[in-house]
Amino acid sequence: MRRNLIAGNWKMNKTAAEGVALARELKDKLSGQCCCCNGPQVLVCPPFTTAAAVAAELKDSCILVGAQNIHWADNGAFTGELSGAMLKDLPVGWVIIGHSERRQYFGETDETVNKRTKAALKHGLHPIVCIGELLAEREANQTNAVLEKQVRGALAGFTVAEMATVVVAYEPVWAIGTGKVASNEQAQEAHAFIRSLLVTLFGTDVAGATRILYGGSMNAQNAAGLLAQPDIDGGLIGGAALKAADFATIVAAAK
Repeated sequence: MRRNLIAGNWKMNKTAAEGVALARELKDKLSGQCCCCNGPQVLVCPPFTTAAAVAAELKDSCILVGAQNIHWADNGAFTGELSGAMLKDLPVGWVIIGHSERRQYFGETDETVNKRTKAALKHGLHPIVCIGELLAEREANQTNAVLEKQVRGALAGFTVAEMATVVVAYEPVWAIGTGKVASNEQAQEAHAFIRSLLVTLFGTDVAGATRILYGGSMNAQNAAGLLAQPDIDGGLIGGAALKAADFATIVAAAK
């Protein structure tokens, strides 16, 4: 059975001191939920400048720490980027790749997502590969075509063995930060389609084991319904991840 993963993407929020305070509050809220035993895995992804302090605060807890991006090169003239070795040095064990905001504002493509994901695996990091359609694409009934293009592009050249640590996050772009949320049925339909693509690309075993998260404005109010869907294996949480009580409620729903 796939174990749920609740991942908090803090985006460009929280200084080191603020991040430590939130991490401490999360530890207190989640201490009785046994997230490292039979509950879901819990992950937070702070900004790079905050990650080291948060990782130190959460060192002896069951809450994992990740990053929000990775460069494909080990070093070089890539101003503003961080390599896999730098992320390991923070230290973090996970990394979000290809988030819709990276695609929209910073020119991320399926090709660069593929290269970044390969770099994450090279350095022993667990990648969360993000895909999702725009509102215009959904309204034009292009959702499945967009998802197939992104899945095939992001995971091109990967082996069955490499897929063992890859997590996919479906994030309908029209539902991120807008207050709109895909219905339970819409989300399940997209997740089931993604899983069918994984069957085609990597076989039934890989598809059955790969966790697919929902990443479109999941919150304390709608989490239970979304997480009850058979092909939704957790959430990539944005705004609600910045509120310890709301994030803890989502984690509880994932049990």
